[in-house]
Amino acid sequence: MLMAIGAILAGLVLLVWSADKFVEGAAATAKHLGMPTLLIGMVIIGFGTSAPELAVSAMAAADGNPGLALGNGYGSNITNIALIVGLTAVIAPIAVHSQVVRKELPLLVVLTLIAGAQLIDGELSRMDGWVLLAVFAAVMGWSIYQGLRGKADPLENEANAEMTEMMEHPMPMKSALMWLVVGLVLLIVSSRLLVWGAVTIAQSLGVSDLIIGLTIVAIGTSLPELASALAAVRKNEHDLILGNILGSGIFNTLAVVGLAAAIHPLTVDPEVLYRDWTLMLALTVGLLAMGFGITGWRKLISRFDGAFLLVVYVAYTGYLLSTVVAVGTA
Repeated sequence: MLMAIGAILAGLVLLVWSADKFVEGAAATAKHLGMPTLLIGMVIIGFGTSAPELAVSAMAAADGNPGLALGNGYGSNITNIALIVGLTAVIAPIAVHSQVVRKELPLLVVLTLIAGAQLIDGELSRMDGWVLLAVFAAVMGWSIYQGLRGKADPLENEANAEMTEMMEHPMPMKSALMWLVVGLVLLIVSSRLLVWGAVTIAQSLGVSDLIIGLTIVAIGTSLPELASALAAVRKNEHDLILGNILGSGIFNTLAVVGLAAAIHPLTVDPEVLYRDWTLMLALTVGLLAMGFGITGWRKLISRFDGAFLLVVYVAYTGYLLSTVVAVGTA
């Protein structure tokens, strides 16, 4: 058990660090190859913050642990909205100015409904996975097209400022390629370490790997989003906070779960639909209400909204942990 706990801690630290280095290397390489700044921000940086979830779920699916793969994908969405947005809003209310954000919010609701429809039969087949990946490709293609041709937007301005700051002192091409490869290799190694530790703990405690995926693994793989959100708070870049969270939500719902199912068909326990997916949908709809100003006079996520989201997260996590205790005392 102690070795498994050590593997999880080491895997999480290495996972977050390697994802960061992978993003730095990929972004610098793309810049040397002449890729537009906005495209780098939307594709590479967006991929990088969700790379831990993608790597872990893919590894879990390949190892035949569907609960861990699904728990990581859906658990990360729940963590991103309830914990990260909630904590960020308590620190500083999040104003919503970007039209991109206000378009992505209802889109994420629709994508969550599509994901729920696939869960009804209790299985995510390879075909379901390829459908999710195809939808993801279409969404990304449309987002890139809109971003390159659209009018100036607060989110785009904040993203450009972040990328400009990041690219002020770009690393040499050789260093960029080195960190691109090293980051990718360590992503795979750390994911393997994390999955092994999570599965071992789940077996030792006699609980499903789904619970481990929804809690420990989901929190750990969401650390890049948390770091990005806290950094954006300090810089007063409100739209970038929600933009990163929504982009990660779309990525998790479509690419993370889709790739896992495409690798290995996933058996879905009933509680995934009526407990975890339902909460994910409720949080997304709630964020939509907050983002469109339905819960207040101004279009912002207030400290009260943030506190409510945190209470929901604590209650949900407490419920999951109570099931672990119940199993352990049975």
